[in-house]
Amino acid sequence: MRPILFEIGPLPIRAYGFMMMIGFIIGLYRAVRAAGKRGMDTSYVVDTALYALISGIAGARLFFILLNWPEFKGNLGSILSIWEGGLSFHGGVLFAVAAVYIYARSKRIPFMQIADLLAPSLAIGYAFARIGCFLNGCCYGIQTDLFFGVRFPDLYDLRHPTQLYASAASFLIYLALTRVEKWQMPQGYVFAAYLAMYSVYRFLIEFLRKGATAEVLAFGLTEAQIVSIAIFVVAGIALWRIKRKAGEH
Repeated sequence: MRPILFEIGPLPIRAYGFMMMIGFIIGLYRAVRAAGKRGMDTSYVVDTALYALISGIAGARLFFILLNWPEFKGNLGSILSIWEGGLSFHGGVLFAVAAVYIYARSKRIPFMQIADLLAPSLAIGYAFARIGCFLNGCCYGIQTDLFFGVRFPDLYDLRHPTQLYASAASFLIYLALTRVEKWQMPQGYVFAAYLAMYSVYRFLIEFLRKGATAEVLAFGLTEAQIVSIAIFVVAGIALWRIKRKAGEH
């Protein structure tokens, strides 16, 4: 693993934060280009992305701390150590969506229009962030004897590199969303499609993390799996309603 990629003088550049930054830049570039092609004001896109980033990181960290409070209550100084990892994607999405909704309403921009635009960028950003997780040595999976298993720091057995599986899945989701965009469905369809596909991926990959870097919450399922089921149901209903609305026209 390589949690610190390199150093600039006395300043260490950590892999997790660096890959998040790369993912954000590439995702933003993609969103700005797409907005320009659709005749949207690109300045709104940049502002929206920044609000989503800041709110998303805050929400992701807050949810992670709440879910792992016993690890933090005796070491409050580590609460702000985001560069070491420890973010909840579901918490990040919740806060980011709320921030984008508030900003869109204030600028009188249709929320679903901007959500559809940013969904593929979110997939790209997540893919790079998971590479950062791999370099950081966190979020690994259960033991495996497969030839592509990875030995992580302080562990003596090979583990599933679930971070790389997640990154690959997110790149595939991005490619799928670029196809969905071409269907020209009513607003909200691309965003709902992203939520549905992400939920399926996350539900499945948690089986390889359960007992390693994810704990069972209830019914033999992890917190992420339970949340993923709920999101999939909501996204599925949204896709069905949007598709039916499109058929009526």
